[in-house]
Amino acid sequence: MARLIDITGKAVSGEWGFDDETGDGIPVIRTTNFTNDGVVNYNDIVTRKIIKKNLDEKYLRKGDIIIEKSGGSDKFPVGRVIYFDGEENTYLFNNFTGLLRVKNQELWYTKYVFYSLFFNYKRGGTRAFENKTTGLHNLKTDEYVRRYEVTERSRNEQILICEKLDRAYSIIKSRQLELLLLDELIKARFVELFGDPVHNTKGWNTDTCKNLTSKIGSGATPKGGRESYGTEGISLIRSMNVYNKRFEYKDLAYITDEQADKLSNVTIEENDVLLNITGASVARCCVVPKDLIPARVNQHVAIVRCKDRLLPEFLCNMFTENSYQRLLWSIATSGGATREAITKQQIEDLVLIVPPIELQEQFAAFVHQVDKSKVAVQKALDETQILFDSLMQKYFG
Repeated sequence: MARLIDITGKAVSGEWGFDDETGDGIPVIRTTNFTNDGVVNYNDIVTRKIIKKNLDEKYLRKGDIIIEKSGGSDKFPVGRVIYFDGEENTYLFNNFTGLLRVKNQELWYTKYVFYSLFFNYKRGGTRAFENKTTGLHNLKTDEYVRRYEVTERSRNEQILICEKLDRAYSIIKSRQLELLLLDELIKARFVELFGDPVHNTKGWNTDTCKNLTSKIGSGATPKGGRESYGTEGISLIRSMNVYNKRFEYKDLAYITDEQADKLSNVTIEENDVLLNITGASVARCCVVPKDLIPARVNQHVAIVRCKDRLLPEFLCNMFTENSYQRLLWSIATSGGATREAITKQQIEDLVLIVPPIELQEQFAAFVHQVDKSKVAVQKALDETQILFDSLMQKYFG
């Protein structure tokens, strides 16, 4: 094992400089440009006026590793790393980050050092080096760099390991892109058949959500909150489980029959549409999976149950169409509330287009076919992710 401090030296502190009103300053990478995949997100790169001299060594070079020194949360520890392979001598990094640059690149392959740090973060290895102050999570960077160790291998071995990991990662990104494109295909088909649902560009009949549904209602958090949840029982659906056109089983809570009886008025039925109505995930929507029945929802999720003039697949795709998402967000943030929220009354008052049921059925059949393709792609993605994780464990665990 080799100490990171001997491989890279101390982490070099970043620069922030001054406001750049003209946009002609130096582009600076911030923690908001970090991704959980370890790559740089070049969207929203800011420019800053930096007048310090002798900055040549701080301009980023291919293979540099940038480490997050401040940020994170109770759920996500500080200490993320990203691998820089962008344009050299163009970008700087801010004072909430640090630069780790391999000194002897004939001995150490920089991507290998990055993957070692990336895996250590993923398994929670930076938590022991956190220092929390006033809600912020700061990394004891010097101590971390001094104490962290990297497995020694020949440089050729390092390169071969990284090539395997890079290939698996490339397949993962390709599968993720396939899923995105399949979602875009459904959106395009919706607009082709039904037009803009907010402005009703195809002139369909309209009605209120109240008249088109048999139930609109949200639940509550059982007494005792999350401390009362179990590992089995009746599912309690929370906003973290509802994504646009996708149900996320991770972090699914379970409650007892007794707790569920107190929420019997919000029992899930087949083909119910779930709509997040509070918080940062407001307006996210999906159709409830059949394997969750019976289930309950808490106060952050609304059940919307369609009558016979409206198919749930159609309603879900209407709610997640871009123009309708903007409408729901505008409702959620109206009135100067400190937190996003949509009330039952506001849902009831929503105006919905009502195309012929035959056309809705045609669209639903199309969605089901595309969903079959998505299941196959998701299975391949899951398998590749398992392979990637097992390789990381094999080489760095």
